[in-house]
Amino acid sequence: MQNVLQFQQAKSNKIQWVTLSAVIIIHLLAVWALFTFSWQNLLAAAITWWVAGSWGIGMGYHRLLTHGGYKTPKWFEYFLTVCGTLGLQSGAITWVTTHRIHHAFTETENDPHTPRDGTFWAHVGWILQGTAQNQTEATMRRYAPDLMKDKFHLFVNKYYYVTPIVVGVILFAIGGWSMVLWGIFLRQVIGWHSTWLVNSATHLWGTRRFETHDDSRNNGLIAALTFGEGWHNNHHANPRSAKHGLAWYEFDVNWLQIKALEKIGLAKKVYAYELEKEKVQAEPLREAA
Repeated sequence: MQNVLQFQQAKSNKIQWVTLSAVIIIHLLAVWALFTFSWQNLLAAAITWWVAGSWGIGMGYHRLLTHGGYKTPKWFEYFLTVCGTLGLQSGAITWVTTHRIHHAFTETENDPHTPRDGTFWAHVGWILQGTAQNQTEATMRRYAPDLMKDKFHLFVNKYYYVTPIVVGVILFAIGGWSMVLWGIFLRQVIGWHSTWLVNSATHLWGTRRFETHDDSRNNGLIAALTFGEGWHNNHHANPRSAKHGLAWYEFDVNWLQIKALEKIGLAKKVYAYELEKEKVQAEPLREAA
Protein backbone atom coordinates (compact mmCIF):
# COMPACT_ATOMS: atom_id res chain seq x y z
CA MET A 1 0.00 0.00 0.00
CA GLN A 2 2.33 2.68 -1.27
CA ASN A 3 -0.27 5.42 -0.94
CA VAL A 4 -0.52 4.92 2.83
CA LEU A 5 1.55 7.42 4.76
CA GLN A 6 4.22 5.83 6.90
CA PHE A 7 4.11 6.98 10.51
CA GLN A 8 5.70 5.96 13.76
CA GLN A 9 4.38 2.81 15.38
CA ALA A 10 1.66 3.69 17.87
CA LYS A 11 3.24 1.64 20.63
CA SER A 12 6.60 2.64 22.10
CA ASN A 13 8.37 2.83 25.43
CA LYS A 14 8.40 6.63 25.39
CA ILE A 15 6.35 7.95 28.31
CA GLN A 16 4.32 11.09 27.69
CA TRP A 17 5.12 12.76 31.00
CA VAL A 18 2.91 15.82 30.54
CA THR A 19 -0.10 13.64 29.73
CA LEU A 20 0.66 11.22 32.58
CA SER A 21 0.99 14.09 35.08
CA ALA A 22 -2.27 15.67 33.94
CA VAL A 23 -4.14 12.36 34.13
CA ILE A 24 -2.89 11.69 37.68
CA ILE A 25 -3.69 15.19 38.94
CA ILE A 26 -7.18 15.22 37.42
CA HIS A 27 -7.93 11.80 38.92
CA LEU A 28 -6.83 13.01 42.37
CA LEU A 29 -9.03 16.10 42.09
CA ALA A 30 -11.93 13.85 41.04
CA VAL A 31 -11.51 11.86 44.26
CA TRP A 32 -11.54 15.13 46.22
CA ALA A 33 -14.85 16.01 44.54
CA LEU A 34 -16.51 12.99 46.18
CA PHE A 35 -16.14 14.72 49.56
CA THR A 36 -17.91 17.90 48.40
CA PHE A 37 -21.26 16.56 47.23
CA SER A 38 -24.26 18.81 46.67
CA TRP A 39 -27.19 18.54 44.29
CA GLN A 40 -26.05 21.70 42.52
CA ASN A 41 -22.62 20.18 41.96
CA LEU A 42 -24.17 16.97 40.65
CA LEU A 43 -26.29 18.97 38.21
CA ALA A 44 -23.22 20.86 37.00
CA ALA A 45 -21.39 17.57 36.42
CA ALA A 46 -24.36 16.06 34.58
CA ILE A 47 -24.76 19.05 32.25
CA THR A 48 -21.06 19.33 31.38
CA TRP A 49 -20.84 15.52 30.95
CA TRP A 50 -23.73 15.64 28.46
CA VAL A 51 -22.34 18.62 26.55
CA ALA A 52 -18.81 17.22 26.35
CA GLY A 53 -19.54 13.53 25.91
CA SER A 54 -22.71 13.55 23.82
CA TRP A 55 -22.80 16.81 21.87
CA GLY A 56 -19.04 17.13 21.63
CA ILE A 57 -17.36 13.73 21.39
CA GLY A 58 -20.16 11.44 20.20
CA MET A 59 -22.19 13.67 17.88
CA GLY A 60 -19.43 16.12 16.96
CA TYR A 61 -15.97 14.59 16.86
CA HIS A 62 -17.16 11.07 16.03
CA ARG A 63 -20.34 10.85 13.96
CA LEU A 64 -20.08 14.24 12.24
CA LEU A 65 -16.40 15.07 11.78
CA THR A 66 -14.79 11.63 11.61
CA HIS A 67 -17.36 9.69 9.60
CA GLY A 68 -19.59 12.31 8.00
CA GLY A 69 -22.76 10.47 9.00
CA TYR A 70 -24.67 13.73 8.67
CA LYS A 71 -24.08 17.36 7.75
CA THR A 72 -24.79 20.57 9.63
CA PRO A 73 -24.36 24.29 8.96
CA LYS A 74 -20.76 25.33 9.59
CA TRP A 75 -21.63 27.41 12.64
CA PHE A 76 -23.28 24.40 14.26
CA GLU A 77 -20.37 22.13 13.30
CA TYR A 78 -18.09 24.61 15.07
CA PHE A 79 -20.38 24.68 18.11
CA LEU A 80 -20.24 20.87 18.43
CA THR A 81 -16.46 21.01 17.99
CA VAL A 82 -16.08 23.47 20.86
CA CYS A 83 -18.32 21.21 22.97
CA GLY A 84 -15.90 18.39 22.17
CA THR A 85 -12.92 20.34 23.47
CA LEU A 86 -14.61 20.40 26.87
CA GLY A 87 -13.96 16.63 26.97
CA LEU A 88 -10.16 17.19 26.99
CA GLN A 89 -9.51 14.43 24.45
CA SER A 90 -7.34 16.66 22.25
CA GLY A 91 -8.59 18.90 19.48
CA ALA A 92 -10.90 17.63 16.77
CA ILE A 93 -8.22 17.25 14.10
CA THR A 94 -6.02 15.13 16.36
CA TRP A 95 -9.00 13.06 17.57
CA VAL A 96 -10.33 12.50 14.05
CA THR A 97 -6.88 11.53 12.76
CA THR A 98 -6.43 8.97 15.53
CA HIS A 99 -9.89 7.50 15.03
CA ARG A 100 -9.56 7.24 11.26
CA ILE A 101 -6.24 5.44 11.73
CA HIS A 102 -8.01 3.09 14.18
CA HIS A 103 -10.55 2.19 11.49
CA ALA A 104 -7.92 1.86 8.79
CA PHE A 105 -5.71 -0.47 10.84
CA THR A 106 -8.10 -1.97 13.40
CA GLU A 107 -6.36 -4.37 15.80
CA THR A 108 -3.05 -4.33 13.91
CA GLU A 109 0.26 -2.93 15.11
CA ASN A 110 -0.66 0.44 13.56
CA ASP A 111 -3.95 0.71 15.48
CA PRO A 112 -3.32 3.41 18.14
CA HIS A 113 -5.26 1.49 20.82
CA THR A 114 -5.32 -2.11 19.68
CA PRO A 115 -6.54 -4.52 22.38
CA ARG A 116 -4.12 -7.10 20.94
CA ASP A 117 -1.45 -5.30 23.00
CA GLY A 118 -3.43 -5.77 26.21
CA THR A 119 -6.51 -4.32 27.86
CA PHE A 120 -4.56 -1.66 29.77
CA TRP A 121 -2.90 -0.47 26.58
CA ALA A 122 -6.23 -0.24 24.74
CA HIS A 123 -7.87 1.56 27.67
CA VAL A 124 -5.34 4.18 28.75
CA GLY A 125 -1.80 3.02 28.06
CA TRP A 126 -1.94 4.27 24.48
CA ILE A 127 -2.17 7.91 25.58
CA LEU A 128 0.52 7.55 28.25
CA GLN A 129 3.08 6.06 25.87
CA GLY A 130 3.66 6.18 22.16
CA THR A 131 2.59 8.80 19.64
CA ALA A 132 -1.18 8.35 19.29
CA GLN A 133 -2.11 11.72 20.81
CA ASN A 134 0.83 13.56 19.25
CA GLN A 135 0.12 13.28 15.56
CA THR A 136 2.52 14.90 13.10
CA GLU A 137 1.25 17.52 10.68
CA ALA A 138 1.93 15.11 7.80
CA THR A 139 -0.21 12.40 9.44
CA MET A 140 -3.04 14.83 10.08
CA ARG A 141 -2.90 16.04 6.47
CA ARG A 142 -3.10 12.43 5.30
CA TYR A 143 -6.00 11.33 7.51
CA ALA A 144 -7.90 14.59 8.15
CA PRO A 145 -7.27 16.75 5.06
CA ASP A 146 -10.82 18.12 5.20
CA LEU A 147 -10.29 19.60 8.66
CA MET A 148 -6.73 20.76 8.00
CA LYS A 149 -8.10 23.15 5.35
CA ASP A 150 -10.37 24.86 7.89
CA LYS A 151 -8.80 27.76 9.82
CA PHE A 152 -11.32 27.50 12.66
CA HIS A 153 -10.57 23.82 13.20
CA LEU A 154 -6.83 24.51 13.06
CA PHE A 155 -7.17 27.21 15.72
CA VAL A 156 -9.39 25.14 18.02
CA ASN A 157 -7.17 22.08 17.61
CA LYS A 158 -4.22 24.11 18.90
CA TYR A 159 -6.04 25.74 21.83
CA TYR A 160 -8.57 23.00 22.74
CA TYR A 161 -7.60 23.21 26.44
CA VAL A 162 -9.00 26.75 26.75
CA THR A 163 -12.65 25.62 26.84
CA PRO A 164 -12.40 23.69 30.16
CA ILE A 165 -10.61 26.67 31.70
CA VAL A 166 -13.37 29.08 30.63
CA VAL A 167 -16.11 26.71 31.83
CA GLY A 168 -14.20 26.20 35.08
CA VAL A 169 -14.14 29.95 35.71
CA ILE A 170 -17.89 30.14 35.07
CA LEU A 171 -18.57 27.24 37.45
CA PHE A 172 -16.38 28.84 40.11
CA ALA A 173 -18.36 32.07 39.82
CA ILE A 174 -21.62 30.15 40.20
CA GLY A 175 -20.82 27.57 42.86
CA GLY A 176 -17.26 27.94 44.05
CA TRP A 177 -14.40 25.44 44.03
CA SER A 178 -16.56 22.43 44.84
CA MET A 179 -18.60 22.98 41.67
CA VAL A 180 -15.37 23.12 39.67
CA LEU A 181 -14.33 19.80 41.21
CA TRP A 182 -17.58 18.20 40.07
CA GLY A 183 -18.23 20.01 36.77
CA ILE A 184 -14.66 19.78 35.49
CA PHE A 185 -12.56 17.13 37.23
CA LEU A 186 -14.98 14.39 38.35
CA ARG A 187 -16.98 14.75 35.15
CA GLN A 188 -13.73 14.64 33.19
CA VAL A 189 -12.63 11.34 34.72
CA ILE A 190 -16.04 9.77 34.08
CA GLY A 191 -15.97 11.01 30.49
CA TRP A 192 -12.44 9.75 29.88
CA HIS A 193 -13.06 6.26 31.18
CA SER A 194 -16.37 6.01 29.33
CA THR A 195 -14.64 6.80 26.03
CA TRP A 196 -11.66 4.57 26.84
CA LEU A 197 -14.04 1.66 27.53
CA VAL A 198 -15.19 1.92 23.92
CA ASN A 199 -11.56 1.49 22.85
CA SER A 200 -10.87 -1.40 25.21
CA ALA A 201 -13.95 -3.23 26.50
CA THR A 202 -16.04 -3.14 23.32
CA HIS A 203 -13.27 -5.02 21.52
CA LEU A 204 -13.26 -7.66 24.27
CA TRP A 205 -16.73 -8.13 25.78
CA GLY A 206 -20.22 -8.09 24.31
CA THR A 207 -22.22 -9.52 21.44
CA ARG A 208 -21.53 -9.56 17.71
CA ARG A 209 -24.26 -9.00 15.14
CA PHE A 210 -21.87 -8.62 12.20
CA GLU A 211 -18.89 -10.79 11.27
CA THR A 212 -16.42 -7.94 10.90
CA HIS A 213 -12.70 -8.45 10.40
CA ASP A 214 -12.04 -7.32 13.97
CA ASP A 215 -13.23 -8.25 17.48
CA SER A 216 -15.64 -5.32 17.92
CA ARG A 217 -18.59 -6.00 20.23
CA ASN A 218 -21.92 -4.41 21.12
CA ASN A 219 -22.00 -3.59 24.82
CA GLY A 220 -25.17 -2.13 26.33
CA LEU A 221 -23.56 -0.90 29.56
CA ILE A 222 -20.91 1.04 27.69
CA ALA A 223 -23.56 2.35 25.30
CA ALA A 224 -25.41 3.75 28.32
CA LEU A 225 -22.24 5.47 29.57
CA THR A 226 -21.43 6.97 26.16
CA PHE A 227 -24.84 8.01 24.86
CA GLY A 228 -24.89 5.15 22.34
CA GLU A 229 -21.25 4.76 21.31
CA GLY A 230 -21.06 1.29 22.85
CA TRP A 231 -22.89 -0.40 19.96
CA HIS A 232 -19.42 -0.84 18.56
CA ASN A 233 -19.84 -3.92 16.37
CA ASN A 234 -22.69 -2.16 14.58
CA HIS A 235 -20.41 0.84 14.13
CA HIS A 236 -17.44 -1.10 12.77
CA ALA A 237 -19.68 -2.90 10.29
CA ASN A 238 -21.17 0.41 9.09
CA PRO A 239 -18.75 3.21 10.10
CA ARG A 240 -20.49 6.01 8.22
CA SER A 241 -23.90 5.34 9.74
CA ALA A 242 -24.99 8.04 12.17
CA LYS A 243 -27.23 5.43 13.75
CA HIS A 244 -25.37 2.96 15.97
CA GLY A 245 -28.25 1.33 17.83
CA LEU A 246 -29.91 -0.78 15.16
CA ALA A 247 -32.48 -2.79 17.15
CA TRP A 248 -35.34 -1.39 19.24
CA TYR A 249 -33.55 -2.36 22.44
CA GLU A 250 -30.25 -0.73 21.43
CA PHE A 251 -30.89 2.70 22.92
CA ASP A 252 -28.83 5.35 21.14
CA VAL A 253 -29.17 8.82 22.67
CA ASN A 254 -26.82 10.44 20.17
CA TRP A 255 -28.89 9.12 17.28
CA LEU A 256 -32.12 10.41 18.80
CA GLN A 257 -30.56 13.87 19.09
CA ILE A 258 -29.32 13.77 15.50
CA LYS A 259 -32.87 12.88 14.38
CA ALA A 260 -34.18 15.80 16.43
CA LEU A 261 -31.68 18.09 14.71
CA GLU A 262 -32.89 16.76 11.37
CA LYS A 263 -36.48 17.60 12.31
CA ILE A 264 -35.59 21.25 12.96
CA GLY A 265 -33.34 21.55 9.92
CA LEU A 266 -29.93 21.55 11.62
CA ALA A 267 -28.93 18.09 10.37
CA LYS A 268 -29.09 17.13 6.70
CA LYS A 269 -27.89 14.26 4.51
CA VAL A 270 -28.28 11.95 7.50
CA TYR A 271 -27.14 8.43 6.69
CA ALA A 272 -28.51 5.58 8.81
CA TYR A 273 -28.02 1.87 8.24
CA GLU A 274 -31.29 0.00 8.77
CA LEU A 275 -31.59 -3.71 9.65
CA GLU A 276 -35.13 -3.79 8.25
CA LYS A 277 -33.95 -2.82 4.76
CA GLU A 278 -31.27 -5.49 4.89
CA LYS A 279 -33.91 -8.12 5.75
CA VAL A 280 -36.22 -6.99 2.94
CA GLN A 281 -33.39 -7.14 0.40
CA ALA A 282 -32.40 -10.61 1.61
CA GLU A 283 -35.92 -12.13 1.30
CA PRO A 284 -35.91 -12.69 -2.49
CA LEU A 285 -32.54 -14.40 -2.20
CA ARG A 286 -33.90 -16.88 0.32
CA GLU A 287 -37.00 -17.52 -1.82
CA ALA A 288 -34.88 -18.11 -4.92
CA ALA A 289 -32.78 -20.63 -3.00
